[in-house]
Amino acid sequence: MNIFVINSGSSSIKYQLFQMPSIQPVCTGLIERIGSVNATIKHKTFIGGKEDTAEQTLPLLNHEAGLQQAVDLLTHGANKVIDNLQSIDAVGHRVVHGGEKFASATFITTEVKESIHKLFSLAPLHNPANYTGIEVAEKVFTGAKQIAIFDTAFHQTMPEYAFRYALPTSLYTNDGIRVYGFHGTSHDYVTKQAMQYLQNPAAKLISIHLGNGCSMAAVVGGKCIDTSMGFGPLAGLVMGTRSGDIDPSVIFYLINELHYLPDTVSTLLNKQSGMLGLTGFIDMRDVNKKVENGDKEAEIACKMYAYRIQKYIGAYAAAMNGLDAIIFTAGVGENDSSMRRRICSNMDYLGISIDDERNNVRVNNMLEINKVDATTKVLVIPTNEELEIAKQCFELLGGS
Repeated sequence: MNIFVINSGSSSIKYQLFQMPSIQPVCTGLIERIGSVNATIKHKTFIGGKEDTAEQTLPLLNHEAGLQQAVDLLTHGANKVIDNLQSIDAVGHRVVHGGEKFASATFITTEVKESIHKLFSLAPLHNPANYTGIEVAEKVFTGAKQIAIFDTAFHQTMPEYAFRYALPTSLYTNDGIRVYGFHGTSHDYVTKQAMQYLQNPAAKLISIHLGNGCSMAAVVGGKCIDTSMGFGPLAGLVMGTRSGDIDPSVIFYLINELHYLPDTVSTLLNKQSGMLGLTGFIDMRDVNKKVENGDKEAEIACKMYAYRIQKYIGAYAAAMNGLDAIIFTAGVGENDSSMRRRICSNMDYLGISIDDERNNVRVNNMLEINKVDATTKVLVIPTNEELEIAKQCFELLGGS
């Protein structure tokens, strides 16, 4: 079964083609700078154990032009992987926000699209782009089933006492103000991998997704019981440009005393804070270089970043009444051994201690980095949201 996975951003499209039930993609691609005359496309194929890469720079004025270019690479040339578009059985779409309505993979209908559209205000950077990807794919892949996989769906198993805010009830019942959580597809994928590795279907796990955006999830037996992001993706951990948790009084002070406009505060907290606001850099590699050069502000920023994560680990271990493993994933989680070391230091009371030699191994596949005698496993698991999307599409279509 050929399943084409699309992750559509505001000016980019990531895609992968899977011939399920095989978990090895037939091809992968990344289209960037859509809307410009210097758009780029990087297309990789994996045929007969051989990897081949094609790169182009060309004008792509919109998402439809970008996807048509990807289709041309799929179906033409020496490295084509399918004969025609009718070979595509389903297109799986990553959609960031599904509200309370969607808790699993869903066939896309007019009503589903309307629901995604209504949630634009809750995920203004993501849902509009995801919606555009769906509309374009419907035009291009006319014979394929269109399926939505929602990042928020994984968190729909949280108990009400965990997802509610202590606000007037009407703001929840009438306006849907509650914790939704994000990065759900990533948390879902890595916790499934961990349960299989541990051979424990009831495992108590903490998934730590650290990229430009960062979030954590407490997962028991594959079910999320709590997560660090909330109504939007601003809450929780210190991130690349987002502040994470902050006293709401600061917002009132910025508006009432320092005369910030609400939109300016939103920009400040979402795009000018986090590691960028603390150090001037988003990329942790740049921050680490500043630390190595003795920069005190970079050092305190890294301590803040790790300390926030440590507090959530403690809170989630309490919420689950135990802990079998913590999981590091995504760009920083998979690649920054120094940050993993910071986070796992002084955590002996939870049985967390890492082996420095293991921690410094370059991660390509799952890696166990805890000391041999540690009671809590520390796992590094590369995330694969596209594969998780393909698997959920395959299951919805009756595959096994």
